[in-house]
Amino acid sequence: MTNRNAGSLAEEFSREFHSRPTIFRAPGRVNLIGEHTDYNDGFVLPSAIGFYTHVAVSPRSDGKLVLRSLDFPDTFEFDIRNLPQTKLGAWCDYVLGVALELAQQGRELPPVSLLVRGEIPVGAGLSSSAALEVASALALLSLMGGEMPLPSVAKLCQKAENEFVGARVGIMDQFVSCMGRKANAVWLDCRSLEFELVPIPDQVKLVISNTMVKHELSGGEYNQRRAQCEEGVHLLSASYPGIRALRDVSLEQLEAQKASLPPVVYKRCLHVVLENQRVNQAARSFRSGDLPSVGRLMKDSHASLRDLYEVSCVELDAMVDAAEGLPGYIGGRMTGGGFGGCTVNLVESPQAQSFAEAIVARYRKATGILPDIHICAAADGAAAEQASESWSSSKV
Repeated sequence: MTNRNAGSLAEEFSREFHSRPTIFRAPGRVNLIGEHTDYNDGFVLPSAIGFYTHVAVSPRSDGKLVLRSLDFPDTFEFDIRNLPQTKLGAWCDYVLGVALELAQQGRELPPVSLLVRGEIPVGAGLSSSAALEVASALALLSLMGGEMPLPSVAKLCQKAENEFVGARVGIMDQFVSCMGRKANAVWLDCRSLEFELVPIPDQVKLVISNTMVKHELSGGEYNQRRAQCEEGVHLLSASYPGIRALRDVSLEQLEAQKASLPPVVYKRCLHVVLENQRVNQAARSFRSGDLPSVGRLMKDSHASLRDLYEVSCVELDAMVDAAEGLPGYIGGRMTGGGFGGCTVNLVESPQAQSFAEAIVARYRKATGILPDIHICAAADGAAAEQASESWSSSKV
């Protein structure tokens, strides 16, 4: 976000709350490879992207937590001594969950005014929720005193989404929102939180293609997939007592016990075991400059998500197909939880614009839907911002 835009948010905050805020931001993310491995203690290779959620904050004197968004119409007011203990089913849940987790750590929540503005498309699989959680955590912490390391912020925000919002997400989204770095992907061990920066070559752009659909399926498909993986671990542990998660299972071990698993559970486990291998292979290929190998791994990942994990959809498959054979195309796949949202494509920089135009035409011809395309690069993670120098002179 530019200083000018920071100033704009500060001015809006001043009009609403009659005080000058501090502003924090946290980015969304795109996962290059490693889907549905994070909650299986596995490996992922995401990148923060230059779409941010911005949170402006200042203290109050009336004992209230007041939350407002420039993207949604509702304003929420809560007594800080009596915050809701169950979710409300609104955007404020992500902030409330973080506030409650901070309180459970023994931190005293002060009265706060908080104004949110988001740049990340909601429902596109680019982690707008994690960005809101991380930016809100930094904003609230700034008024509480004391420091918290960014990896700890990530864990706190994940816990808030797991326990208050009720989405059983892994650590990836919050972690890369905190720890992302410009021009790099982040290889992350989701068990130990060991991570390494993996440079993305300058001659490559990330082209994010939004299908503009999000299928709401009955039965909580995300949580169902996680439960199926946990069932696999439970059944496999009878033969391999040392395993704690699918991350601990080798392909040879899984194949040896295939007959003991329900077919659908075996398929879910097979995807996770192979996807973990693909993540580590992709990181090595990026480091060695072998981009064609990265492209092949991304293609294999999408096929696995489609056929084994069964979280793709007609529109995602059409978007992946639309990229095939276009000049500059290295590889692509669905990204995010699935059932709609976005694909991520690695494209040679000189062809990125023409690629974007061509994929729009191809996808629209195949589906009748006009997609939203973003050409971007890896970006820095969460941080405080400064409002523009002209803030005080430009306010009304």
